[in-house]
Amino acid sequence: MANEAGHVIGHGRGGPCNHVTTAEGRAKFLSAIGDCLNQACREAGIEMATVKFSSVCLGLSGGGEDKEACTRELIHSERYKITHDAEIALSGATAGEPGIIMIAGTGSMSFGRNGRGQNARAGGWGYVFGDEGGAFDLTRRALRAALQFEEGWGERTGLHRLLLESTGAGNANELLHRFYGQLDRPYIATLASLVTQAAESQDSVAIAILREAAAKLSWYVTGVYKNLFASGESVPVAPIGGVFKNEFVRNEFSRCIWEAIACKVIPPRFSPASGALLEALRLDENPSPISGLEDFRP
Repeated sequence: MANEAGHVIGHGRGGPCNHVTTAEGRAKFLSAIGDCLNQACREAGIEMATVKFSSVCLGLSGGGEDKEACTRELIHSERYKITHDAEIALSGATAGEPGIIMIAGTGSMSFGRNGRGQNARAGGWGYVFGDEGGAFDLTRRALRAALQFEEGWGERTGLHRLLLESTGAGNANELLHRFYGQLDRPYIATLASLVTQAAESQDSVAIAILREAAAKLSWYVTGVYKNLFASGESVPVAPIGGVFKNEFVRNEFSRCIWEAIACKVIPPRFSPASGALLEALRLDENPSPISGLEDFRP
């Protein structure tokens, strides 16, 4: 929550609220967003029951089409922009200017916007059909390498030992069955750090996994670029997400992007939360929303 100059006066935090198609999902959405709003109002010294905003932007996982009615019921405003979380991440990363983001957390997707306001995306298809280069995919590739080694036909790799030690599994085959039935995707994604650990020990298999991940992430960015920008047009590309904490992945990603589309990879300028604030300020026809915008990283 901010004033017209972009100065943050209150904030709140809450849990997930992706789905509203069921009564339970709708109640969870209203509770999560309502709790955040209530926290922000208390911090700002404003009564939640009486507050009416000039403009509101919400970037919601999975998009906002099915959540608009709930949002308008909960938050009173003169103007609304209800979109998906990738758009506010892009707005924050490039300070609202044309460009492309590559998100690589548990999953992966790329999103971009050009100077004409046209958007395009690539990936974000989920762990079954996509998410190449994301943390879940890194763990999946690590387990494949461990299984190949265990079966006697794959290249020797320290990933086998690291995976078993970290999970307490007796062998890679046992771990495979745990992945299928007992362990959830967020936990599996956390094991991606083992690939980094192995790569830092000069494990050739782990290094190859990270190199391929960077190439796949740049492949998604190239797809977005071709849909939005003319060949040779230079635009910023911002990496977002835990996978990019790995320096090797960042460097390889930057190299691949430069070779593919001759664009520079930059650190995100503002956070996704500040990106939503920027969009709200623009919706309010603020003449210079960037000038006073505060970067807010919850």
